[in-house]
Amino acid sequence: MKKTLLFLLTSALLATSATAQKKPMVKSVGAIDARSQAATYKLQPQLSTLGWVGKKVTGQHTGTMQFKEGSVLVKGNQVTGGTFVVDMTTVKDEDLTDAGMNAKLVGHLKSDDFFSVEKNPTSTFKITSIAPIAGAAADANNMTVTGDLTIKGITNSITFPAKVGVKNGIAAASGTATVDRTKYDIKFRSTSFFESLGDKAIDNDFTLNFNVIAKQDAVAKQ
Repeated sequence: MKKTLLFLLTSALLATSATAQKKPMVKSVGAIDARSQAATYKLQPQLSTLGWVGKKVTGQHTGTMQFKEGSVLVKGNQVTGGTFVVDMTTVKDEDLTDAGMNAKLVGHLKSDDFFSVEKNPTSTFKITSIAPIAGAAADANNMTVTGDLTIKGITNSITFPAKVGVKNGIAAASGTATVDRTKYDIKFRSTSFFESLGDKAIDNDFTLNFNVIAKQDAVAKQ
């Protein structure tokens, strides 16, 4: 009888120990599931656009650049982050119809007076925060985006409004960001550093107009 009771007691203790060992494993699986809710959407450079506008006393120039690569972080139906790389070697001017003048301007933009493209072939933007704009209309900018913009190896934080949304495995964002070029050591003909420029002065600020499309990886959806 004593042997039987001892056997039953030992079996119960072993069962209790096994159950206790399994509990942390259940919690671990739950944590992995929670993290898996965040998804990475891949930037589609062929569907995305990036335009620029630079102004001076006598007028302005407009052009484009191309995204090289990037990703957007999405949780649920909200964009929570992202990183974008711009190929600076693709900078183009769109307003000068004379081929010679166009090539001269583009060459100057790629030189050390401006973006030093040979030394710095890419620029990057990394989102650090994104917050909703209260009361935004359906067709208006609905988010305030803040991030680190790196040009010529120099990083500064910029903030701008944008229209951001996620639907059917596609994340999209569009808007305009204003950039102070002098913060990136681009001082050519800036009145902040040079006097008596007259009508040769160039504005410190230039704008970037973007339309970004990113898609969820088909494998990640499964």
